[in-house]
Amino acid sequence: MSEASALYVGEVRHNRVRPRRHALRYRVFMLLLDLDQVDGVLGRLKLLARGCFGLMSFNAGDHGDRSGRPLRDQVRERLAAAGIEAGGAIRLLTMPRILGYGFNPLSLYFCHRPDGALAAILYEVSNTFGERHNYLIATPEGGAGTVRQSAPKRFYVSPFMDMDLAYAFTVQAPADGTAVSITVSDGEGAMLTASFLGERRPLTDGQLLRAWLSHPLLTLKVMAGIHWEALKIWRKGVGFRHRPALPAQAVTIGRTERAA
Repeated sequence: MSEASALYVGEVRHNRVRPRRHALRYRVFMLLLDLDQVDGVLGRLKLLARGCFGLMSFNAGDHGDRSGRPLRDQVRERLAAAGIEAGGAIRLLTMPRILGYGFNPLSLYFCHRPDGALAAILYEVSNTFGERHNYLIATPEGGAGTVRQSAPKRFYVSPFMDMDLAYAFTVQAPADGTAVSITVSDGEGAMLTASFLGERRPLTDGQLLRAWLSHPLLTLKVMAGIHWEALKIWRKGVGFRHRPALPAQAVTIGRTERAA
């Protein structure tokens, strides 16, 4: 059985152009975990603990509906409810917990057909209030390369962004590298672009140690960075937006624009 799980090391960038310009960049690493192989992968790694405290760890209960039910089953239920036929591998791109602490603003599930083609992407979005929402978008049969998708914003993430906005996703599914870009727009055009560009490395203890030494406080740094950058945006005169109630539905269905 080939090893689909991997490590992706790269950089996150944010570039806000309205109503005030603001930019940031920081290096991160992410895990790609094939949910059919995850038990075997975690069983052979000493530096990536499963569901417990460790230098790095993966806790399935941090994802999905947090019930602890198998993530693979949860994702398949989401696909079936949306009428999306997949039936192949489901691979989760996410950051691990670091020293017991975990926070993922965005995790992605790449859902494949039995022939290996990409069938859909599930975007799992979390905010700093402990809330979560999903955007699920099918990909057309025969699509390959860069996938372009869109969805209306339905979930409160940033206190500096309105709700009446739209997301445009541009994704290169994990291979030798991976790229995820999200452009947030209103009626006047793009307001903010956030992206992750990562290079694939084998998921081994040696590579995990190298990644940790380069990013020792990964998820802690992400959370601290969110609040520090929020302070700087606020000092630039951008006002707070009221946090609305959660959407009635846990999943928003988007659409694929085109595959190139």
